[in-house]
Amino acid sequence: MAEIVPGGLVPHLEDEVRDQPAGVPGDLDKRDRDGIRRTAAYIGERLLGAAVSLLAVIFTSFFLFRIVPGDPVRVMTHGRPVTIEQKVALAREFGLDKPLLEQFVSYLLGVLRFDFGESFQYNRPVLSMVGERLGPTVLLVGASLLVSTLLGFWLGVQGAWKHGSTADRVNTGVALTLWSVPSFWLGLILIVVFGSGLGWFPTAGMKTPGVEGFAAVLDVAHHMVLPLVTLVAVVYAQYLMVMRSSLLDEMGSDYLVTARAKGLRDSEVKRRHAVPNALLPTMTLVFINVGFVLFGAVLVETVFSWPGLGKLFYEGLSVPDLPLVQGLFVIFSATVILMNLISDLLYPVIDPRVRP
Repeated sequence: MAEIVPGGLVPHLEDEVRDQPAGVPGDLDKRDRDGIRRTAAYIGERLLGAAVSLLAVIFTSFFLFRIVPGDPVRVMTHGRPVTIEQKVALAREFGLDKPLLEQFVSYLLGVLRFDFGESFQYNRPVLSMVGERLGPTVLLVGASLLVSTLLGFWLGVQGAWKHGSTADRVNTGVALTLWSVPSFWLGLILIVVFGSGLGWFPTAGMKTPGVEGFAAVLDVAHHMVLPLVTLVAVVYAQYLMVMRSSLLDEMGSDYLVTARAKGLRDSEVKRRHAVPNALLPTMTLVFINVGFVLFGAVLVETVFSWPGLGKLFYEGLSVPDLPLVQGLFVIFSATVILMNLISDLLYPVIDPRVRP
């Protein structure tokens, strides 16, 4: 023990304390600063990448749809007797007579102000139409993501824990088959079998006119069955395969052997140790898939006449309604970019091993 004297420590102990390196707190501060610097650099790099991707999308959306065959002025005047002068005036009103570069600058400035212009078909602001159609798409896409995620997680865990069994082979084969099927083709098959054939479910629209109250909720759910099944069937296989692969990698880890050696039941080892660690790659895939499922909903909503953004995009593309398709393309792509950004930022939080 150190000998205490009225002046403090014994003189020779004071010399030893004075001679000890006093840089430990400083080293901790330096490591903290380095960690903050690396984290800021990581976040900045991801934000810069997202911004560059968004600019590329804006550039692509403008020039891509101008090579789509069709004359917007002709479509806007379809069935109406108009003169050449009136067509020229209409083109001038929508800025279609300006040089391409000038149109692009005007479009870019509008996007930066969140103004995508007015639809050629409907003569209404694009954003107001997006707001009206957003609800049905969020309902369909959100429900499909929830169902496909839960189904894929559960089947993936069961398949990995009992890999090689008959159930595992059947589930994997069915999932891979559905994953490779085009969503619009599967939707048409479901319509033919369960809609037109058996008459179990409606084949078009979102609700039946005149139905109100709680019956309207059931009616919407009834209309949503076939498009929901179509989206889930082509999406859940990704979660199943990634979850199954991740859990198979974890099953050979030493910590699971230790958990079993401590007397834990097999179900507890799976639930408390193996599955939480195997969830990390699959959780990242969930965020990434949000945007891609939104793109996939374009075909499904068109096949089932679901009144969402996907069907609106198809209606605009058939004209072509340039402000409408450009605005929707940017919104869809921005959703994909945003979900990728969120997954990149959350992954180091979920898994400390990959922190910068």
